[in-house]
Amino acid sequence: MFEYEIQQMRSNELIREAQNHRQAREALRGRRAARRAAARESGQNDPEGQAHSPRPRRHRFARAA
Repeated sequence: MFEYEIQQMRSNELIREAQNHRQAREALRGRRAARRAAARESGQNDPEGQAHSPRPRRHRFARAA
């Protein structure tokens, strides 16, 4: 009987943990959607996004050995 109770407690704990994980993912999706909507409304719907600096990320030519 004791093992059954431990198993039930563990099962309930895993169910709570899964629910918390689902809520966290849902909140993250909501924040992303809100951020996209705000960017869309402000006219920043460039698919490549904004560059932080005008210089290119990589050098034009590879370094010599």
